[in-house]
Amino acid sequence: MSKSFLLAATLTAALSTVSGAQAACDKMDKVTAAWLPIMQTTAYYVALDQKLFEKACIEIDSAKMESPNQIIDALIAGRADFGPPGAAAGIAMIAESKFPGKLKIFGLQGGGIKVDRINDGLIVKPDSTIKSFADLKGKTLGHVPGIQWRTISRHMVKAAGLDPDKDVKLVDLAVAMQVPAVVGGTADATLSLEPVGSIAVASGKAKRAMTNPVASVIADPFYSGASVMTTKFMTERPDVARRVVAVIDQATDLVNADFNKYKAVLPAYTPIKVDQLDLVAQPYLRGFKDLNDTDVKSYQALVDVFVAEGVVPGPINVREKLLTKADLGE
Repeated sequence: MSKSFLLAATLTAALSTVSGAQAACDKMDKVTAAWLPIMQTTAYYVALDQKLFEKACIEIDSAKMESPNQIIDALIAGRADFGPPGAAAGIAMIAESKFPGKLKIFGLQGGGIKVDRINDGLIVKPDSTIKSFADLKGKTLGHVPGIQWRTISRHMVKAAGLDPDKDVKLVDLAVAMQVPAVVGGTADATLSLEPVGSIAVASGKAKRAMTNPVASVIADPFYSGASVMTTKFMTERPDVARRVVAVIDQATDLVNADFNKYKAVLPAYTPIKVDQLDLVAQPYLRGFKDLNDTDVKSYQALVDVFVAEGVVPGPINVREKLLTKADLGE
């Protein structure tokens, strides 16, 4: 019997046990989650919508954040117990380099060319002459606020043969402001996460000049999002942490199995409107029980970029940062 099958069985059993005992819960364990309104977080939205946390005797204090940095800051400061799918994979490792042993990764989210799942896009006006990062000389490029997407943007500009300090002006833009910035001319282009690309296409006022550009340069598949848990939460409340992992894995399975059904929850949590749902791109979601060597190598490639860019001092082995069954007391 494979480790993957055993782990899946263990998590399923854990969730089934708490689900069946819902009516007999002695208490609802309160857990604080910090999340970002992007497509990578879809499994969390489904978990909330389907009341999977309640079935697992968990009361969620759901804190919506405006940038990836805020999620990791909340985790390190102890204001949140976990970052659902879509937390910043790169910033998590920056935090780990400064505060070793504070965080554990229990899932990855993104997209890829081979798996045909959109994670990011280079967004421009419909009549723009910009077709790639090589066309950004003398232009302004917007990106998700914070060090993660600033670093990725710099790397993408360099890979296109340009100098990010001289040839391109990089600016932080909140997710909700990215399409308006392109339309209004504040930015010539943005490197944007879904659902920004879908919103751009739906509006008719902007388009994707490139789809999944980061996967073509750093790793395919490419994971910019992660499910992150604090070691404090994991150590002090391992039973609750196990249930959180089981819920997110169950929700991830639901989304992967029938995205067309579950994407209906998106307007309640993201800028996507109901009449835009048909244009929404399905994210590539990897739960705790599904992580494999390809996923780990892809994540390692992202972290290596942060090392190369001087954002993280010295090498980091991401395998050592992944959650294990032993961490959860199994």
